[in-house]
Amino acid sequence: MPFIGNTPDVNFTSFAKQDLTGVTGSPAKRGYTLSHAVANANEIEVFVNNVRQEPTESYTVNGTGLTMTGDVETSDDFYIIYLGKAILATVPPDGSVSTAKIADSAVTNAKINNSTIDLTSKVTGVLPVANGGTGVSSPILVYARKSNGNVSTASTIIWNTEMVDTAGAYNNTTGVFTCPKSGHYEVHWHYLHRFPGYLRTTLQKNGTYIWGSGQKSIIYNRNVDSTDESQVSGMAIVNCSVNDTLSIYFIGRSGTSDIYGEQNSHNGFLVKFLG
Repeated sequence: MPFIGNTPDVNFTSFAKQDLTGVTGSPAKRGYTLSHAVANANEIEVFVNNVRQEPTESYTVNGTGLTMTGDVETSDDFYIIYLGKAILATVPPDGSVSTAKIADSAVTNAKINNSTIDLTSKVTGVLPVANGGTGVSSPILVYARKSNGNVSTASTIIWNTEMVDTAGAYNNTTGVFTCPKSGHYEVHWHYLHRFPGYLRTTLQKNGTYIWGSGQKSIIYNRNVDSTDESQVSGMAIVNCSVNDTLSIYFIGRSGTSDIYGEQNSHNGFLVKFLG
């Protein structure tokens, strides 16, 4: 005949224990209070120095009252086992505990063995800032635009309108980008050139020229008049360490040439992270 109903749990049973303390030099002190009421002396086992005492002969009970017929000293190991108070401990079958059975925040770091964590297959996306992490995703991207004013004197070009800055690494007051990670950075800049002559710009790393563009980067035409405009672009890939700085520097010009107006942009991003 098949079994009807829930499958019985696999379980173990243990019994409640209570420790008591005798009284030295007070033979009249033979009454003690039990933590659980019992119906008769056979529902408990009384031990003195690990020797079981005989029910009704060595002790009697009445509800929560225990009376010893002999003296128990404070130095004696005196305890009670409640035979009528079983504690049931259910052991769940293997694979039977689901996610829904685990309380939120029940599993703490102390219970997770580091050797069991497979970050390669389990962790994806942008990691939070922890244990020295930067909290910055790759690629790091900055895109800025020079929004007003011409440039005609030697100086760092201030691309003063940030369009995108995912790492918060570009300073649109100084025109300086500070590398938050070590790696290879690809940098681009593009500007509008107006009036006769030529311009020279360069990419600076930590304030030092490392690459130049524009030394006659547009064709000089002696017939160019004051209204002509041309576009000039520069690009470089730079190996940088954390906190190295990058900036675009206007070296100089010939004639009345300058970087003109609003049609100018600068962008860069991390192309290879070197840890």
